[in-house]
Amino acid sequence: AEPELSQRTSTPLRITNCYSIWMQPSLGLPREERPIPGQKFLGRERSPCSNLVKKGEEVHQTYPLKKKFLFCEGTKQLHKEQVHPQPMNSIKRRQRGAPVTMHSVGPQVHPSSQAQDEDYNLRETDPQLGERWPNARRGWMSGGERFSSTHDLVEQMFYLYVRVVKAKDLPPSILTSSCDPYVEVKLGNYKGRTKHIEKKTNPEWNQVYAFSKDRIQSSILEVIVKDKDMVGRDDYIGRVAFDLNEVPTRVPPDSPLAPQWYRLEDRRGEGRVRGDIMLAVWMGTQADEAFSEAWHSDAATVYGEGVFNVRSKVYVSPKLWYLRVNVIEAQDVIPSDRNRLPEVFVKAQMGSQVLRTKICPTRTTTPLWNEDLVFVAAEPFEEMLTITVEDRVHPSKDEVLGKITLPLTLFEKRLDHRPVHSRWFNLEKFGFGMMEADRRNELKFSSRIHLRICLEGGYHVLDESTMYSSDQRPTARQLWKQPVGILEVGILGAQGLLPMKMRDGRGSTDAYCVAKYGQKWVRTRTILDTFSPKWNEQYTWEVYDPCTVITLGVFDNCHLGGGEKATSGTASRDSRIGKVRIRLSTLEAHRIYTHSYPLLVLHPHGVKKMGDLQLAVRFTSLSLANMVYIYGQPLLPKMHYLRPFTINQVESLRYQAMNIVAVRLGRAEPPLRKEVVEYMLDVDSHMWSMRRSKANFFRIMSLFSGIITMGQWFSQVCHWKNPITSILVHILFLILIFYPELILPTLFLYMFLIGLWNYRFRPRHPPHMDTKLSWAEAVHPDELDEEFDTFPTSRSHDVVRMRYDRLRSVAGRIQTVVGDIATQGESFCSAVVLYAAPPRVVAMVIGLYYLRHPKFRSKLPSVPSNFFKRLPARTDSML
Repeated sequence: AEPELSQRTSTPLRITNCYSIWMQPSLGLPREERPIPGQKFLGRERSPCSNLVKKGEEVHQTYPLKKKFLFCEGTKQLHKEQVHPQPMNSIKRRQRGAPVTMHSVGPQVHPSSQAQDEDYNLRETDPQLGERWPNARRGWMSGGERFSSTHDLVEQMFYLYVRVVKAKDLPPSILTSSCDPYVEVKLGNYKGRTKHIEKKTNPEWNQVYAFSKDRIQSSILEVIVKDKDMVGRDDYIGRVAFDLNEVPTRVPPDSPLAPQWYRLEDRRGEGRVRGDIMLAVWMGTQADEAFSEAWHSDAATVYGEGVFNVRSKVYVSPKLWYLRVNVIEAQDVIPSDRNRLPEVFVKAQMGSQVLRTKICPTRTTTPLWNEDLVFVAAEPFEEMLTITVEDRVHPSKDEVLGKITLPLTLFEKRLDHRPVHSRWFNLEKFGFGMMEADRRNELKFSSRIHLRICLEGGYHVLDESTMYSSDQRPTARQLWKQPVGILEVGILGAQGLLPMKMRDGRGSTDAYCVAKYGQKWVRTRTILDTFSPKWNEQYTWEVYDPCTVITLGVFDNCHLGGGEKATSGTASRDSRIGKVRIRLSTLEAHRIYTHSYPLLVLHPHGVKKMGDLQLAVRFTSLSLANMVYIYGQPLLPKMHYLRPFTINQVESLRYQAMNIVAVRLGRAEPPLRKEVVEYMLDVDSHMWSMRRSKANFFRIMSLFSGIITMGQWFSQVCHWKNPITSILVHILFLILIFYPELILPTLFLYMFLIGLWNYRFRPRHPPHMDTKLSWAEAVHPDELDEEFDTFPTSRSHDVVRMRYDRLRSVAGRIQTVVGDIATQGESFCSAVVLYAAPPRVVAMVIGLYYLRHPKFRSKLPSVPSNFFKRLPARTDSML
């Protein structure tokens, strides 16, 4: 019998041997009908890899199945179907070289968990990037092939653009003797409408409409001018019709198409009516300048303010400064109760940031503090600095003795650690009269405070997690270096997104993507009601340090105006779908990476895949010498090492900087909302998590896995498990004993051979979120509940007591391990250093090192330390 299989199966294969592919189909019978367990072998076929074609060019082929014998007969029969020619807008880009095969050196995966691991893994894709423009000889395009240079990392999406500029000489209404005109752009079932302008016969709109070519259902474009009627039906004024086959195509970087005047016609298009309209109609792509501000046909259901929330936008973070307030002393501080000496402290406030000095240890009217208070300020400086001197009258009561309000533009900006001149400021007594005479009298006998205030331009204001920093430049532009590279990212689209909300009784997702690198934020347009959105938007960043991370997040837009409203009393928030991080130092220069990144989100019930994000990334190096030089420089500007902040100050300032960035970006139009900014900046990355602690512990254990493996191998050598290996080790040991000068060359040769052997297994793709490394698959539910708990906690006392006891148990084990490591380390130092080296040599080296001349000292870290800190770690794969 010749069975017919009515189902087509596509199986992706990872090819490591490009000689041939073995295909061995089998027939599986129901378990009750099988004579023996297993499957029955039917035959096999061997096909050379040279016959493989690219995706989209495949055809049906029929092969006779061969038996297992060495010599078998049979003639291969080939039946080909007709290959349909592809349209010009799907022409593939030229192949610059042979495709690179990805190698995996990770541990073997069990078959039971292989499907889940593949679902969470990074997948390489083959999108059609940099396609040729269709109809190259059409319109004013003539000559050979033309390629887009600024959008070569995305798939081209064609749009019909209609620019409605203005109209003139429109006829007024007979009833009202006025005209409230508006324009309706109609293409098939899609209608776009401008705002009506009251009582103007020469209105101006200057609005652009974009209709996706894939969704065009008509060959005629109609531009209709109507008169708005507040009571009845709108009056028809005239129209202009365009045949889409005659619409020209514009290719950037050509100049924009000049709009033209068109005479309005009646409904049938037979006679002309009074009035003219200025229009421009052309066919273009997403590379057009009008794309970002255009009204898109796929957002036709959005109305009101929601129209602005679906557009793509580029944001710039505010320029942040550290404001250092050095409170030195005060004079003539008189309390209200003159019979007691005051307990004085200074409170400084700038916006929502409030800092206090310690209470002066000496109770006097001339207190001395000499403390630094550091704030985060953003340009333009809108907030004022308020300095208040207060007296601690009671543990629960403070009395204001005087205050002063200063603008930030008054203070000096410094770029290094040079001293800043201090100034005396008169304090205004709290509550004195506002009359001018009272003010002069008060200032004559007012208290004074001595301050040294400056804006620090030599620091980099940390507004994101230090592990995933995307920018390390100082605030002052004068200290910036030249860029070392260009980062180009093509945000292609997403696939398999999960429904995020309910609309009309069914699941729906309105997805948009946000990318953040340095001070530049980008937001793609929102694609409505689809689980596989296609953005195809390309953005570019300047790279000043390759040891930085770009972060991309996908969100569901909940501010469209037409969706379902949030529950009463709560504001709607854009839901997070997932996040992707890419460290630039893991990318090869001048290579295009096209991958599908899994969007993983950790929920209280476990890790969940929300879909896949398709990206095309290219890092272009401008100078290899500058790249190598950067690796020997400190990660942060010099001021972070010359005058470092404490750990508590760094965390507090980072939190304040994130709040300022979120507030400023929330003022933009469309706003980049606070929940989006906080998710992109990892606002809760410093919170305690048992899961992260376990993950970090096993990361440390993996570092010692090589030493453990070496110890096991050495134990086998000592026990002569392999006599040949043991003999070779003995010979090598004796050679090194008699010729100790060969120890270092042998070690370097071994390291070189190991590196040469492992070079072909180097990672060929960027790292991604690893659920196993993050310990997200085997985490206990209570540990996840603790991770998502609020701060301070909102759980019951019994739960908190149980978690505290668990933390004590873990801390006890860590304490034991740390003690053992310290004991072994001290024993090692005692055995190796003090016994192998003469005591006088050890004492001389230590003494000379600590007594070295200041010329040989530096507060900056050493070059090897800087190089080691810039090496990529597996931190980027942590959830």
